[in-house]
Amino acid sequence: MDKILDTLSVPEYFHNPVIIFLWIIIIWLLGWFLKKQISKTNLGNDLQYKSKKAITFGGYLLVIIVIIIVYSSKLGGLTVALGVAGAGIAFALQEVIASFAGWLALLFGNFYKPGDRVQLGGIKGDVIDIGILRTTLMETGQWVDGDLYNGRIVRIANSYVFKEPVFNYSNDFPFLWDEIKIPVRFGSDHEKARAIFYKVVNEVTADFAKEAIATWATMTHKYRVENASTDAIVTLIINDNWIEFTIRYVVEYKRRRITKDRLFTTILTEIEQTNGKVALASATFEVTSLPPLSINLSKD
Repeated sequence: MDKILDTLSVPEYFHNPVIIFLWIIIIWLLGWFLKKQISKTNLGNDLQYKSKKAITFGGYLLVIIVIIIVYSSKLGGLTVALGVAGAGIAFALQEVIASFAGWLALLFGNFYKPGDRVQLGGIKGDVIDIGILRTTLMETGQWVDGDLYNGRIVRIANSYVFKEPVFNYSNDFPFLWDEIKIPVRFGSDHEKARAIFYKVVNEVTADFAKEAIATWATMTHKYRVENASTDAIVTLIINDNWIEFTIRYVVEYKRRRITKDRLFTTILTEIEQTNGKVALASATFEVTSLPPLSINLSKD
């Protein structure tokens, strides 16, 4: 390579930077070609994503190796210079270093992976990319009700894994316990209402409960947790206004909203077929009448 640069009349002190630059171009073109070929394959999105990430990190590693080889004869002098500047660099780039350490923790700590739904720094969304310094989320919630995308893409520093709790909705146990509350009017057949709610929730969430049982069995082997019931539960309380039923059930984390819709729709249909034996309650206000007034008019 040096002979080629000599023939091109490139000054000697430019040889090393030019060599590194040329190798970077070659590595980049090779990575671009490989990513292009992977995009044309029939691999799934997850495997394509992981393959492209591996090529990117492999390219960074090759560039570092090239730099070490090119400057191998001058590493002794560089060591002294880096030792002097190390303290200042560490202080100035402490957040960057923490984010890089967070990336290493994500690689080996199983905090989350692309495709997981997480909450980081008060922001909830699906992980769509994990970079060396930042994690990219497709945000859910905020001004949108339920667990639906709102369209914002959020980038969060990887250092957050050391600073705040990481909530993962899908990694080891991709199910959630959810609840809905049904107010029933006083005087309704509460036993029939309970039977209706049990019937509906078991029909709608039976598949989730079966899958959750198998997944929870794996959890008990991996973590120190007790066995938990994934069966639907219907409980009742009485307050000043109505009889309130709470329906508790297990649901897959991405299907909370659609499951609530099915439950409410089916419950309304079943209640309508009771011919008034079960009636939903609503807030009511009673205006009491005034007592009779007796007015005497007389002349002084």
